[in-house]
Amino acid sequence: MVAEGIQGSFDELGRPLHTTAFVVVDLETTGGSSVTEAITEIGAVKVRGGEVLSELQTLVNPGAPIPALISVLTGITDHMVASAPRIGSVLPAFLDLLADGAVVVAHNAPFDVGFLRAACQREGYRWPDPEVLDTARLARRVLTRDEAPDCKLSTLARVFRTSVQPTHRALDDARATVEVLHRLIERVGHIGVQSLEELRTYSSRVTPEQRAKRHLAANLPNAPGVYLFRDGRGRVLYVGTSRDVRTRVRQYFVASEHRTRMAEMVGIAEKVDAIECAHALEASVRELRLIAEHRPRYNRKSKSPERVLWLKLTDEPFPRLSMVRDRRQDGCAYLGPFSSRRAAESALDALHEAFPIRRCTQRLSPKRTSPSCALAGMGRCVAPCEHPDQQSEYADVVAGVHTALTLSPVVVQDSMLDRIDGYATTLRYEEAAVARDRLAGYVRALARQQRLRALADVAELVAASPAPVGGWDIAVIRHGRLAASARVAHGAAVRPHLPGLLATAEVVTPGDGPTPCATQEEMELLLRWLETAGTRIVDITGTWVLPVDGAARARGELDVAREAADPFVDRRGLRPVARLVV
Repeated sequence: MVAEGIQGSFDELGRPLHTTAFVVVDLETTGGSSVTEAITEIGAVKVRGGEVLSELQTLVNPGAPIPALISVLTGITDHMVASAPRIGSVLPAFLDLLADGAVVVAHNAPFDVGFLRAACQREGYRWPDPEVLDTARLARRVLTRDEAPDCKLSTLARVFRTSVQPTHRALDDARATVEVLHRLIERVGHIGVQSLEELRTYSSRVTPEQRAKRHLAANLPNAPGVYLFRDGRGRVLYVGTSRDVRTRVRQYFVASEHRTRMAEMVGIAEKVDAIECAHALEASVRELRLIAEHRPRYNRKSKSPERVLWLKLTDEPFPRLSMVRDRRQDGCAYLGPFSSRRAAESALDALHEAFPIRRCTQRLSPKRTSPSCALAGMGRCVAPCEHPDQQSEYADVVAGVHTALTLSPVVVQDSMLDRIDGYATTLRYEEAAVARDRLAGYVRALARQQRLRALADVAELVAASPAPVGGWDIAVIRHGRLAASARVAHGAAVRPHLPGLLATAEVVTPGDGPTPCATQEEMELLLRWLETAGTRIVDITGTWVLPVDGAARARGELDVAREAADPFVDRRGLRPVARLVV
């Protein structure tokens, strides 16, 4: 079957290489560190479409002696730079070359760009943060080891037979880099690499068949959204999300995909659909729902959100803790959800350490006795099997467990901390670490459950977060489920948009449990967004509260203890705070 040719649009091409200006730069320095060493020479060549537009070459007085080894390597001596200008006088001429948005090109670009950025910072000039292309990195992607044993500039100049050979002088090395750049562009140009974006992401590991599929991204939006790869029968192979759907999908066809499964998926894909979203939050939520709906074979996360675990306090004459898959509306106390059995077992062990509740699985009767197990002899179970007439004593234990599952972690926390101190005092540090991990697992689970429950109890919450491009991202959340979303333009008031948004929002019916209307993953995603710096509550119906002595406080204490090892880290957010216009 012959693939049909499709004419790409200029917008699809991105930034065409033949109209892009490149400033190829090379530096000579007194050493390898941009913090402690200085520039001794700058050479730069500005080119566009293969034509040299201008050149810059100047020695620079570093303000310090040049090491003898550097002088031997470059031929630049203290005498040569004695009358040369200082870097502060040279930078304006170099920065003028970048004024029209030119791309900086260098061989081992992090070295040269690092020195230039550091020099601008020291001299009080604003570094324009241009796009950077590294010819060494590009050569590693284009050339095979048989063609070039390494990607040194001298090796590439020899491979491409450049007219200018590198000499460890700035202008000669910059001119040689220009020729290497042009040869690399020629090498990939015949297989369809025509834009700067394609050149930056090029890899020889991308097959011609894979690159030929880039037209599948032609009609996708340059906006936040969800994309779905489909096979020839329309089945969903993979679901992803991006702030710029078209750009992200194109990367699958023009960049190297290190994940073997994804490369295989791209080879099978015949179509890509997109769902444009108001903002990134909506896109992330839709991604979770679509993965759960279609269960794509190439998605690893969120395929089975219903496969979670709960700890349940059973409803029987002598209740016990049980690990179950479903949370039913049976009036029992639950803790969860847990995404893994290991996490559930960790919390269960912490509860068993704190309370002498029975662990046996048989159903006990208050009318007859049965032999007790070893735990009763160790004092770790009140043995209702031996003393069925003492129901009140066991009921007190059950009441404590019920509180620990739903409200307060104090009893478990105190018990486990005492145990940890005892282990540490007797130098049993490994056992102390196990007890610490059990406590942390339990506290995290209870804190998560209380946070989810609090959000699920809110009938309606409207929040706004500053959009990356200005304006506000709006979300309507009902009982922990995203019901509607929108973006308000920069400078516009939020409240006039609410009536229409609320009228078209999804109707959500409340239910029982911490996650009655949405998956745990969706609710945690919404909570992280609500807790992002700058997010504001516009309107709320109901109350959004957490228990005063709940697990949030205990988790905060554990986090403080963990961070105490590095008390001087400044974690304050320093971003400007946007003003919400309602």
